[in-house]
Amino acid sequence: MEIVLVRHGETEWTRSGQHTGRTDIPLTEQGRRQARLLGRLLGDRDFALVMTSPLRRAADTCALAGYGDHARVCDDLREIDYGEYEGRTTRDIRNEVPGWTVWTHPLPAGETLEEVGRRADRVLALARQAGGDVALFGHGHMLRVLGARWCGLPAATARHLELEPAAVCVLGHERETPVLRRWNRECPTP
Repeated sequence: MEIVLVRHGETEWTRSGQHTGRTDIPLTEQGRRQARLLGRLLGDRDFALVMTSPLRRAADTCALAGYGDHARVCDDLREIDYGEYEGRTTRDIRNEVPGWTVWTHPLPAGETLEEVGRRADRVLALARQAGGDVALFGHGHMLRVLGARWCGLPAATARHLELEPAAVCVLGHERETPVLRRWNRECPTP
C-alpha cells in the first residue's frame, strides 16, 4: 500500500508567500496547468481511495489531474488554521515576533500543531483502511505533517520536509516500517 500526497498547484498567495489556511483562493492559470501535468505524472494509477481538502485550490487540482469524479471530500485535509496570521508572510510576522515559524511558535486564534497532528492521524487511519493505494490532495503544511505523522514523528518535525506547489510525495513501507519513499517530486514546468 502506498499513500500519494499531492500538493495543489500555484495560487497568488503561494507565489507571494502568504500563509493560506482558511482563505479559499483559486489556482492561477499556472496552477491549473500544473494540476493537469500532475495528472500525467500520476498516470492512470488506480487508487482504492482518493480524498481532497474541501478548499477549492486542492479540489480543483484533484479534478484537473483527472481524479475529481472519484474524490471524497475530507475536512481533516484542510490546511492549518493560521488564525491571526492568515494572509501574512513569514517576513511580515517576524517583524513582530523575531524568529517566528509555524513550527515553533503559537498561531494566535489558530490551531496548535497537536491539533493538526490529530487531524493528520485521522486521515492516515482512513487511508490505512482503504484496502489499496490512496491519493490525498491537499496543502503544503498539512501534507508535511502527514509525512511526519506517517513516520511516527511529532507534527513539528514536518519543518524538515520542504514541499513545493504541484509536488507529489509517496508514503510507503520498508517491510513493516513506515517510510517516505519519495518526497517533493515537482511536476514538470508547464
